[in-house]
Amino acid sequence: MELKNYETIFILTPLLNEVQMQETVEKFRQVLKENSADIIHEENWGLRKLAYPIQKKSTGFYHLIEFAAPTTVVDALELAYRRDEKVVRFLTTALDKHALAYNERRRKGEFKSQAKKEEVKAS
Repeated sequence: MELKNYETIFILTPLLNEVQMQETVEKFRQVLKENSADIIHEENWGLRKLAYPIQKKSTGFYHLIEFAAPTTVVDALELAYRRDEKVVRFLTTALDKHALAYNERRRKGEFKSQAKKEEVKAS
């Protein structure tokens, strides 16, 4: 079975405490593992302001998961998102070779070091 690379970002309601948020994230990790997905990278972006209010909420907990999986996994994952009332929004995208290269460079911190170099030159 051919594996494709995906990236999913979901926003959880800000009414959760830290433990509830971690339990919810673990539930989605488990959905991926049960459907034979390999989690490549994961980032917790924390509580952030939304661009516009959703369900009368102006903030939410953002979480990103990058994974490789068969194409059928996306349906199971998005069904789990839709069934969970703690999820405010979600987006899952398939990654091409350019996005994979960009994500690899971002994880290595290449873009942060470039920004610091530019700050030093500007000073």
